[in-house]
Formats: sequence, structure tokens, C-alpha cells
Amino acid sequence: MVNAIEVHKVSKSYGRVKALDDVSFAVGKGEVFGLIGPDGAGKTSLYRILCTLLLPDAGTASVEGYDTVRQMKEIRRRVGYMPGKFSLYQDLTVEENLKFFATLFGTTVEAGYDSIKAIYQQIERFRNRRAGALSGGMKQKLALCCALVHSPSVLFLDEPTTGVDPVSRKEFWDMLGTLRERGITIVASTPYLDEVRRCDRVAFLDQGHIRGIDTPEVILEQFKDVFNPPGINKAETSPLSPYSQDDNVIEVNHLVKAFGTFHAVDDISFSVKRGEIFGFLGANGAGKTTAMHMLTGLNQPTSGTGTVVGYDIRTEHEQIKKHIGYMSQRFSLYEDLTVSENIRLFAGIYGMKGKDIARKTDELLERLQFAEHKNDLVSSLPLGWKQKLAFSVAIFHEPGVVFLDEPTGGVDPATRRQFWQLIYDAASRGITVFVTTHYMDEAEYCDRISIMVDGKISAIGTPDELKQRFQQPDMDHVFTHLARNAKRADN
Repeated sequence: MVNAIEVHKVSKSYGRVKALDDVSFAVGKGEVFGLIGPDGAGKTSLYRILCTLLLPDAGTASVEGYDTVRQMKEIRRRVGYMPGKFSLYQDLTVEENLKFFATLFGTTVEAGYDSIKAIYQQIERFRNRRAGALSGGMKQKLALCCALVHSPSVLFLDEPTTGVDPVSRKEFWDMLGTLRERGITIVASTPYLDEVRRCDRVAFLDQGHIRGIDTPEVILEQFKDVFNPPGINKAETSPLSPYSQDDNVIEVNHLVKAFGTFHAVDDISFSVKRGEIFGFLGANGAGKTTAMHMLTGLNQPTSGTGTVVGYDIRTEHEQIKKHIGYMSQRFSLYEDLTVSENIRLFAGIYGMKGKDIARKTDELLERLQFAEHKNDLVSSLPLGWKQKLAFSVAIFHEPGVVFLDEPTGGVDPATRRQFWQLIYDAASRGITVFVTTHYMDEAEYCDRISIMVDGKISAIGTPDELKQRFQQPDMDHVFTHLARNAKRADN
């Protein structure tokens, strides 16, 4: 096989941190090659070296036979790159983004149209919409078009589907399949195991070292402690069940949120009990985030009623904010403050007393085994530690309910499992957990699940009830079955 990419003994350091350490591998022409590993493994540094955006400290790398240091211009003409955070300009329209990227590569949209036609036609009718107003799936398609507009022969994708719903992810990888048929070499990183399995070969990168290169089946089995840890036994960690019928922490009746004639949330009703882990699922654009904004006091409903921890979402939103916790996918911690400074800051925001803050801070640091790191800057912590800390800070004041908005996006399975153990521990203390996720294995961990489609709740029940009702083997199939019926997914 002729190689499209060759990496030989590449190393890269940032101060005392060694991001890449003597890394070597090759990728064949037309291959779909997976680059997998936990956050901080060195994947992004490697992408940037191969795309000539970063110089290695040692070793050599070539793309399509051109050296990444001596022949940068030749490589840049031949590669497309989708970084982890979308490279789109949010204030530019679809068409303006595409024209801008075409200009960067010295070409035009018209000249490169055949390269992107199959993908661009799916979003072309929205060409005058600003990129910031697109759904996750549409942003994906546009970003891919921008990376392909100059007809590259090699495509680098750094976790392009993180934060995107399962149906859109499948469609994206189907698109990659058509690119492969055209002979384009693809190097992709992903935390999703179903996507890993769609690669020809994968390299497992960990702490700057390649720990193994083989077929997905071999690597996932060889390192199953990282990629396929044992599931959480719900029977052993079962929260407060059965729930009292009178102990609802969230009650929603006929809730509507309209923007002009568009109903983002269209007449939804449900309740959530104390100590329940409630999964709030839906495709990008289904209305989940709008609903959560109303429940957390960030937005007012157009009509309908609702209460959270006993407070009215219309008139008592300031009280609601004091009695809930919130954690987003983009960590809400301050990176330039230390661990203990972050804890004190958020405890003060939630109105806790000084002596209680000091006592509970010591208890929390001990429980998390962070006592030795209390004066470390949050920016220096590994992703898994940041997650644990962000969640612990969100429930530090013992709220009635904690809202988790895709808290594990882009995180490896072993770290996600540890995080879900924290969720079970919180639920066992009576804290209600309201969680959105695009990982369908996490949906299986919830006590009950609702699935939104086109602003409405299409189904609600326990994971077992939903699998039985729709005669599907797992929650991934249930979600796909319902989400594919969406009519406004990309309106």
C-alpha cells in the first residue's frame, strides 16, 4: 500500500509537558484511519503538525510525500482540516463562510462545487442563514464543505461529531464513506465507539505515546479497560425508589415557547421526582435547550405553567436559580483560579455562609482526593478531574435539582463511567439529576427518559419500557427510530 501520511519519531513539548513522545505511524492512501485516546493524549498537537500549523521538536512527518516543515505550501493545498471546535464564523452566513474558505485556498465555490455538491445540496437552501443559527448537524455539514471546497486529497477531522445527536452523527459518517469512495484519505478522532468501528485501522494515543495500532476490534478489545469498562450496576446504586407521588421536584404543564410563529417548545408536560435521574433527549434543534432555559429561569415561557423545586418558572426564576445546580458541556469553572478558589467563589454565589464553606470545602477536597491539589490552577487539571470538580461545585450547596447539559461530551468511556458514579451518589442523597446526553449508553443509566422531536415529547418512560414499546434492542435504536420522524430537524 502507498502511504499518504508518514510520521517518524515525532515529539512535541510545551514547557515541561510532553504532548507527543517519539510517535511513529503511517496511513495508506484512501484509508479511514482513527486516532483515538483520552483528552490531553496529544491528538490535536499531532493534527496541527500534520496540517503544518505547528512545528515538531524532533522527528519528521510527511503528507502526500511532502515534508511538513520544508514544504508547507504544498501540503496546505492538499489537506482539509476540521478542528475540534467548529471553525465557522458564527456571524457569517452559510454562503459567506463557504466563499471565505474558498478564497483562503485561492479558489472559488464554483470551481470546487463538484467536490462538495452531495453535501452542500443538503444545506444550500439555508445559504443566507448565519452559521450561529444553524443546528449542530447543519454546522457539521457546512464545516465539512469548507474543509473540502479546495478538493483536498487528505482530510483531518478532530472530533468533528462531539455534541451532535446520534442520527446526525450517522449521517456524517455516511458522508465520509462517500468521500472515501472518491479516494480521499481520512484521519479522524472520535470518542464514540460506533464511529471508531467504522475506521479501517485505529491508533490509540495516550499521554503522547502510541500504545497500539490495529483494526478497531483488536484495539477496543486490547484496551477494553479504557474503551469498554463494565457498566454501572443500577441495582447496587439505586437512588430513592419507589418515589413518592407527592414528591415532584419539577412539574411542567402545556409549556410553550414561541419565537414568532416558530414553536421551539410545543406544548410539553411532564414531572420529575426527588432523587430521580431523568434523561432529557432529543436531536439537535428538537427544543431541549430552550426547555432547559425555561426550567432554569433563563427564559420565560410563552404559555403553560411549571414549577422547579416548588418555585414558579414565570414569577420566581431568581429563587429557582438559588436552589438548583447547573453544569454545561463547556465547563463552568474558572480556569485561571485554583481548585479551592473555584469552590469558594461558587459557594458564595449560592449564598452559603463562610464557616459552612470552609468546612464543606475541606470535606469535598478529601472526598475527591484533591486535598494535595487545592492550590493548583484548574487549567492544569486533567479533563476527568475538571469534570468531577465541576459537578461537585454544581451540587456543593445541596440543590434540589442539578441540570447537566451534555456534561460528558468528548470524554472517553472510562472517565464517563466515573462521572456517572458521581451522578448516582448525588441521586442517592435525594438530589434530582436532569441530564441531556448524546451518548445512548448513558441513556440506559437513567431512571426515566423523555425524547423530544420537533418541540414535542414523543416518548417518555424507563429505558426498558421504551425499548419494549418500540421493539428496539437498545436506546440508540429507540432514539434513531423516533428522531428520523422529525420534520423540522434543519428548519
